Amino acid sequence: MSGHTSVDLRLTDIALVNDPSRVVLRFFVPGREDVGPGDSRAGSVIDRVLALDESEVAAELADVMARFDHRHRHLLASFELHAAGIDQRLDDASALSTARRRLLGAVFSHEYAIEGAALCNPSIVAHPQQPTDGTTSFVLSTRCIGEGHRSSIGFRTGSVSADGDVQLDRPGGFAQIGTLGSGTHHKAVLHRKLAELHDDHENAAFVLDPLPDRFGDVQLSERLTVLTNDAATRRHATETVAHLQVLGCSSYIATFPADTDLAERVLWPTSPIELHGMEDARFVEIVDGSAPRYCATYTAFDGTNIGQNLLTTEDFRSFEVTPMAGIAARGKGLALFPRQIGGRFVALSRADRETNSVAWSDDLLCWDSSTVIQTSEQPWELVQLGNCGSPIETEEGWLVLTHGVGAVRTYSIGALLLDLDDPSRVIAAGSQPILRPMPDGRDGYVPNVVYTCGALAIGDRLVLPYGIGDQRIAVATLSIRDLIGSMNRR
Repeated sequence: MSGHTSVDLRLTDIALVNDPSRVVLRFFVPGREDVGPGDSRAGSVIDRVLALDESEVAAELADVMARFDHRHRHLLASFELHAAGIDQRLDDASALSTARRRLLGAVFSHEYAIEGAALCNPSIVAHPQQPTDGTTSFVLSTRCIGEGHRSSIGFRTGSVSADGDVQLDRPGGFAQIGTLGSGTHHKAVLHRKLAELHDDHENAAFVLDPLPDRFGDVQLSERLTVLTNDAATRRHATETVAHLQVLGCSSYIATFPADTDLAERVLWPTSPIELHGMEDARFVEIVDGSAPRYCATYTAFDGTNIGQNLLTTEDFRSFEVTPMAGIAARGKGLALFPRQIGGRFVALSRADRETNSVAWSDDLLCWDSSTVIQTSEQPWELVQLGNCGSPIETEEGWLVLTHGVGAVRTYSIGALLLDLDDPSRVIAAGSQPILRPMPDGRDGYVPNVVYTCGALAIGDRLVLPYGIGDQRIAVATLSIRDLIGSMNRR
């Protein structure tokens, strides 16, 4: 399905395709899904449910349960939660029978096939719990694309045997979205985000300066109330309040029940800045204890604008989301190094949208500058360059997988080697791609693409999951020693 030219790449028989049966149950408002003008049809739909007699309610609810109960964990609880979302439209919600309330919740629900369109752009890290039999367990993150090209982050688990055999586990039976909680706001990030909106002036200082460097929703809300009450003496106060309310929604925590399988968990777009998608998560295990054990950067897409968010977790059960800021965190493709260098965090960046750069930060969140380390030189890189996930530390240097885009928007995967102490210095680079689309692997949701968001080193073996045609996922392995040996020294 794909070809390689510079190293001995071993293709496994793994072919991970999108599964339309992996669905989550979402709150649904009739009329709001329509394109174009028009109000919600919630009122008329509620009236029709209220007009049913109790026997009709019971019969319809029983039919719904027969058709959907096997597809979702805690289906009735979900219906009751969705019913609560329309309580304000009812004269007396408490007067409804339990069955009618649940039917209302069912009417205001819909299934969303998280992988209905495609499954692609994986990254891979070692599982937090490792077996003792010599195999290595891993967590594979996936970009799940569904109706309307909305992306979410899914997971699979698997293992690599001592002799290099790669296996994927069968995922659990229910896809599930996490329960949301309040996150932590960072003053430095909010100032930079407001500056991007040309709103980091007197009002911003009035709200943020009295707050500590990190604070919660209650503290932010209190300061916004003070600004609102003082709006008569200030210009553009309403605009600043609106900006900070949106930014305040961008920090949150998603937590999953302990009894869910890791591969059932889905990180669903939640905040306004990511409402149309969470794209291309680049997971890395932080090995020096300077940050939560697992971190990922991903592209937040609101339907028009993009930005980088930071995702952190210790256990793949509770995830904290925080926006990132600074010129080097704009656009797509920020990838964190697995440890600090010289007491600072380091990342690969593509801030100018076409070259590979290295950026530095004191806090993982603010990335104010970057240094270009690679420009397009090879024919298969003529359109642009970017990284393919976090660097991998080897004795000879930081191994970086890259992507190059050439004629007819063809994506190929290449490699660089960076100095361990000064990652802005390129030691070696491959003159040929490791992996490129071949005739039997060109087609897909987006043709002519091979792409990865990160590989895993196990000794000398590099486990490389990659997307084909932005449609499906394959896995290959190769020797790190051979890959580095194939590069041209600088």
